[in-house]
Amino acid sequence: MIVLDGLRCAHDGVAVLRGVSGRFMPGSLTAVVGPNGAGKSTLLRAIAGLHPPAAGSIGRGGLRPGQIALLPQSGSLDRSFPITCADAVALGGWPRRGAFRALPPADAALAAVGLHSAGGRLVGALSAGQFQRLLFARLIVQDAPVILLDEPFNAVDTATIADLLALVRRWHGEGRTIVAVLHDLDLVAHAFPETLMLAREPIAWGPTAAVLSAGNRRRARLAAGQWQAAA
Repeated sequence: MIVLDGLRCAHDGVAVLRGVSGRFMPGSLTAVVGPNGAGKSTLLRAIAGLHPPAAGSIGRGGLRPGQIALLPQSGSLDRSFPITCADAVALGGWPRRGAFRALPPADAALAAVGLHSAGGRLVGALSAGQFQRLLFARLIVQDAPVILLDEPFNAVDTATIADLLALVRRWHGEGRTIVAVLHDLDLVAHAFPETLMLAREPIAWGPTAAVLSAGNRRRARLAAGQWQAAA
C-alpha cells in the first residue's frame, strides 16, 4: 500500500502539488489525470523517491529501493547515447541485482513487447513506438511490484497502445500496483477502474466513472485557469 498524507511538493519554492491524501491499494490500477501543470508527473516522482516532499509524507509499505519502477515521459530521455537495445533493457535489472551480479538477459523481454530482433540495434535508431516498447521491456526485467507510468501511450500508434495496454493489464492481473498519468480520458474510462484527478490539489479520487464527471472536469479547468492567470 502507498499512503499519501497531506503531501505537498514544490518547484523552486512554488507549490505544484498540495493537500494530497489517500491510498493506492495493493494490486490497484489507477489513472492520474488533470490539466497540464497539475502536478501529475511530480506526484509520480515523489512516490518514486525522486522529488522530496515539501510537507506531508509518503508511506511506501516497506518497499525497498528498486521495488518501485518509474517509466518517465519518453521525451525527457536522451536517446543519443550509443547503447544497444539489449543492454538498455538489461539495465532494468540493476536495482535488484546491483553492481556485482550479472544483469538478466533481455531477449525474452524484447520478444514480449514485439521487438524480437532488435537486441543489437542502437536505441537511437528506434521509432517513437519502438522506443516506448523498449521502455516497457525494461520494466519487465525490473520486475517491480509497483509500476509508475508517466504518459506511457503518448505519441505512439494505435497498435503500440493496444500491445502496451495489454501488458499493463497483465501486470494488473499479477497483482502489481500500477499508477499511470494519462491524457486520453476515453482510454481511462475504458481501462482504468480507479482515477485520481489533480489540479495541483485533489479534485476527486475514486471509481473512474464518478471522478470523470462533468462537474469535476469543470473544477479542474477552473483551477488551471487560476494558476495560469497568476503566472
